[in-house]
Amino acid sequence: MISVIIIITSVYLILILSFSYGIIKNNAFGLERKPSIQTFSIIIPFRNEEIHLWELLNSLVKINYPKNKFECIFVNDESTDTSVKIIEEFLSKTALNFYVVNNLRTSSSPKKDAINTAVQIANFEWIVTTDADCTVPKYWLQLFDEFSKVNNSVMMVGPVSYNILNTSFLENFQLLDFLSLQAATLGGFGIKKPFLCNGANLAYKKTVFTKLNGFQGNENIASGDDIFLFEKFYEKYPYRVHFLKSNQAIVSTKAMKSWKELIQQRMRWAAKSSSYKLGMGKFVGIIVLLMNLAFIICLVGLFNDQVNTHYYFYCMLLKFLVDFIVIKQIAVSYHSNSKKIKAYFFGSLLYPFFSSYVFFKSLTSTYTWKERVFKR
Repeated sequence: MISVIIIITSVYLILILSFSYGIIKNNAFGLERKPSIQTFSIIIPFRNEEIHLWELLNSLVKINYPKNKFECIFVNDESTDTSVKIIEEFLSKTALNFYVVNNLRTSSSPKKDAINTAVQIANFEWIVTTDADCTVPKYWLQLFDEFSKVNNSVMMVGPVSYNILNTSFLENFQLLDFLSLQAATLGGFGIKKPFLCNGANLAYKKTVFTKLNGFQGNENIASGDDIFLFEKFYEKYPYRVHFLKSNQAIVSTKAMKSWKELIQQRMRWAAKSSSYKLGMGKFVGIIVLLMNLAFIICLVGLFNDQVNTHYYFYCMLLKFLVDFIVIKQIAVSYHSNSKKIKAYFFGSLLYPFFSSYVFFKSLTSTYTWKERVFKR
């Protein structure tokens, strides 16, 4: 058993350190304020988001980009609150070009249907997606414009981070988890093996989306509007899918308010993992799962196997240190400092149990999202 744990730990260390190298290798993109050329259709699906919309709408109005070169398409996914009224009343007093349309359901995935609905009426070449509980940065579209011209991109993956409002352990735990995902995203691009993206900050050409038949082939999977589309784009255009590394391009989203909500969210994310096509994504998922299980075994072994105590301790310590290195890297890259890293010790002890629980629960249970129940 101990030899297997050592092998898993060694592979995990190599993997995480390769992400660390990838983060360094992926250079930050600097804004030059050149004349704006590209046009963008921002798509925002929503369902009962009245408590979050105010911040999003305020951030959209503040976007520094010619108003005639972008539009906002809000897709109402059967909201029963005042979301539609809030959007229409707020934006009708601004110069923003916007539409509110109803979602046309054709599949098992409300989010994919919403994006398809919006793409059909989008007037501009670039599709940009985000979520209703997010806030977008001032130079968001300007960065996409300049970056796409320099790199001849057909898809651009942008950075996402949590907007932490207080210092609760739950929020900091989520931030640490999310930073690790962003580290894997950026690191994967840096080593030319990308496998992750986030639909809260994603841009792609409408013509290519249509050419690749959009979400066709995975409509039966409720989640994955971002990853499955990313895989299609990357498979066809591996040298024209890029990560926009800039702390001025960060889209901020909200942390879950309870452990129950967090588990349901992570189950939704885990439910799509078995359908990944890119080998790197599957490999990383397997190694991370095995390392988390190995960590739990090591923790138990510390108190029950006196002969191999030092092996268990070193395996746990190495995981603890290498995870901290990449999380600190991405925190500095995104926030210009590492002060965002709080409760790391207790979070790192809890995470293997949390992650393993979510994985195995997602294999056998349904999950609830936006007041709907979905099967795996």
